[in-house]
Amino acid sequence: MAKKNAAPTMKDVAQEAGVALGTVSKVVNGIPVGAAYQKKVEAAIKKLDYRVNSYAKGLKSNKTMTIAFLVPDTITPFFGRLTYHIHATLAKRGYRMLLCCTNAEAQLEQAYVDMAYQNKVDGIIMLSYSQKLQVPEGTPLVTIDRHLDPAVPCVSSDNFGGGQLAVRRLLKCGCKKLAYMSTSSPFANEVNKRGDGFLSSCTEAGVPYEMLRVYDGTPFQVFTDFLDQHTHDGALEFDGIFCVTDDLAFKVMTYLRSQGIRVPEDVQIIGYDGVVEFYTKTYACSTIVQPIDKIAEASVELILTEDWSKAPPLLSLPVTYAPGGTTKE
Repeated sequence: MAKKNAAPTMKDVAQEAGVALGTVSKVVNGIPVGAAYQKKVEAAIKKLDYRVNSYAKGLKSNKTMTIAFLVPDTITPFFGRLTYHIHATLAKRGYRMLLCCTNAEAQLEQAYVDMAYQNKVDGIIMLSYSQKLQVPEGTPLVTIDRHLDPAVPCVSSDNFGGGQLAVRRLLKCGCKKLAYMSTSSPFANEVNKRGDGFLSSCTEAGVPYEMLRVYDGTPFQVFTDFLDQHTHDGALEFDGIFCVTDDLAFKVMTYLRSQGIRVPEDVQIIGYDGVVEFYTKTYACSTIVQPIDKIAEASVELILTEDWSKAPPLLSLPVTYAPGGTTKE
């Protein structure tokens, strides 16, 4: 008995379009054909609701057409947007994304890397928080913001330049004494360069400054204690603050306002990431904007490269500044 509602095949598409099977194969795989043939095949695909069998396609090319993406979480706005753009960029290339949320836990990272390898993914893109991560030899790997090995390409925004840009903007807005506040990973990463850029520009401009750098996971009270220690008679010693992320900037702003210190009237604040409000789509604070879509595109381009000998150890993408109500523009 014939099977009802069987999924249409490439041969069915060829018959419907009145073209050779090879022509359909070329259209499906993005190989140029004549405009008339392209139109016929696309019309047949739409009429039959033909779907490419990525599993069968992968068997022929010895690929699974799947890339694993390891990210701490998708709740943090930056990570959430990055996940969206990684997925969208892979989909445009005909690849699926295996999403793994690690909670920034080293053991969970390793478990997901092992799982990805066992499932024969074609590569791994990740934000790592582990100093002892073991990745099977021969597994294509690209990191974002973190350095695992000189042979592993890292994609990031221009964090050093972003720190410099924040200082220039605060000074342009009339600030006379600045502060830098950050949390960061204890091992090699690009994010730490935000503070380096801040320090470089403050030194060059001859402006006084304070810096508070602590590791990820440090209680927020450390920051409120720092602010309290530099507050006298209701006024902060500094009038400009650069925070390592928009998330930290928002928390600092909220605390200062609870203490009667006005933002931006008394102190101006700039964050980093380019986070936008969920409903208004406006920036949550004045910020150094990361090109998240470009970071995703560069990461996917690298993980799918055929010639790893030409992959750069670091790809740093330019950032921009955007006002968000916490600076005097």
